[in-house]
Amino acid sequence: MSNSAVSSISAKRLTLALAAAGAIGGAVGAIAVNHNNAVSAPAAVAAVTAPAAAEVKAPLAPAGAAVAMALPDFTQIVARMGPAVVNIQVMGSTKTALARGPGGAQLDEDDPFFEFFRRFQGPQAPRGQQRDRPVFGAGSGFIVSPDGVILTNAHVVRDAKEVTVKLQDRREYRARVLGSDPKTDVAVLKIDAKNLPVVPIGNSKELKVGEWVLAIGSPFGLDSTVTAGVVSAKGRSLPDDTTVPFIQTDVAVNPGNSGGPLFNTRGEVVGINSQIYSQTGGYQGLSFAIPIDVANRIKDQLVATGSVKHAKLGVTVQEVNQGFADSFKLESPEGALVSSVERGGPADKAGLKSGDVIRKLDGEPIVASGDLPAMLSLARPGQQIAMDVWRDGKIVRIGARLGDASEKAAPEERAVAANTTSKLGLTLRPLAPVERRESGLAGGLVVEDADGASANAGVQPGDVLLSINGRTVASIDQVREAIGKSSKSVALLIQRGSDKIFIPVRIG
Repeated sequence: MSNSAVSSISAKRLTLALAAAGAIGGAVGAIAVNHNNAVSAPAAVAAVTAPAAAEVKAPLAPAGAAVAMALPDFTQIVARMGPAVVNIQVMGSTKTALARGPGGAQLDEDDPFFEFFRRFQGPQAPRGQQRDRPVFGAGSGFIVSPDGVILTNAHVVRDAKEVTVKLQDRREYRARVLGSDPKTDVAVLKIDAKNLPVVPIGNSKELKVGEWVLAIGSPFGLDSTVTAGVVSAKGRSLPDDTTVPFIQTDVAVNPGNSGGPLFNTRGEVVGINSQIYSQTGGYQGLSFAIPIDVANRIKDQLVATGSVKHAKLGVTVQEVNQGFADSFKLESPEGALVSSVERGGPADKAGLKSGDVIRKLDGEPIVASGDLPAMLSLARPGQQIAMDVWRDGKIVRIGARLGDASEKAAPEERAVAANTTSKLGLTLRPLAPVERRESGLAGGLVVEDADGASANAGVQPGDVLLSINGRTVASIDQVREAIGKSSKSVALLIQRGSDKIFIPVRIG
């Protein structure tokens, strides 16, 4: 399944920030966070305490009548489940470039004069040595098996060389990573211990919008921190090319909460806290959790084989807006509009075409385009599916056998990309979603091959082209436009490993 579905949330307005410091090198600081659920006016609302294990069901009050709100008591859940929530400390390393300073002295990239000497030595100057610099990160997790199996986020343990798990009773264990799946951001750890407390697993499908939920984790390194809120939405697709049907909440989640459990009012885990939307890097009212149903499926594969196979349909879809609905004579702007079909993929073999609108998958309605990848995230390669497709003013039933997402697509676009940079002699392709997450880059073009002028200047396969003459490039068209405005030479900003360097390329 292609991950190019257009999200219902505008990525232009908000910056997606991984709620972690689970990523290597995340900062861990001390900060006080308040989450108030207090009633502002005692006369307006009567607050009553409900047992943690009980669900309050009250009939709707008549309009204008005072409503008695029952606030849940989470103390029992925290007391019973808190010991099964762990703090995860990660140590990794990163390559630190060195520049030659006055008298041949080696300057670390953290030195304020590092860029000064690198810039004026030029890209062809002798490169200093590189050394490994330790970096640290932190996150959360929870125990799902008495023998020490732990669930957390993949980004928490990414590039980790050492993983330490700290229990609530202050015991610490060295953990090994049984497996990690960046596509769904789920990882499984194992510690050598017995008779450990475990969390009960719930059913995320039974969650209701407006239901109270609770998070326990280590935001900013503050162990066993509890925050609460409600489910804001379900099945939320995000504009980060993931296929996870996220649970959206207003639970306060901050760096260090990543990988921690999201509990319902019965004390069952219904999700793994994973991401936030933020313009500052901190919590701003929107947090997202991976449904435990998805996480469990990934966990079972990782424990059994150490890897995960994802299903693929092989289409690119986008939203059906009112204009499309009018054009295709749809009664409502719902469904996933197929904009392209992968040649030779499962959808192509099944007969799907550009312009088809997928309205249902195995009987489940598709309202937004993001619903399709979210549903497919629960499927397996080889599974047979049935789709209701709107085509030529009527519904057509189409069956397809899902493929394996690891299978390579036909290299049509890559061949086109190779022909568009002839002056530079570069073969380029966009960063894949996984590469963006792992590198931390917002965009850029990967150099697959370098020839001619670029190769002579020192550009290498594996470099990431970030800008030309100071202008950011994220597509072949932008590269072409920038080259067309230059007559003799261009300055390429290249990311190579952890270094960014300018390389002048003569094109005249």
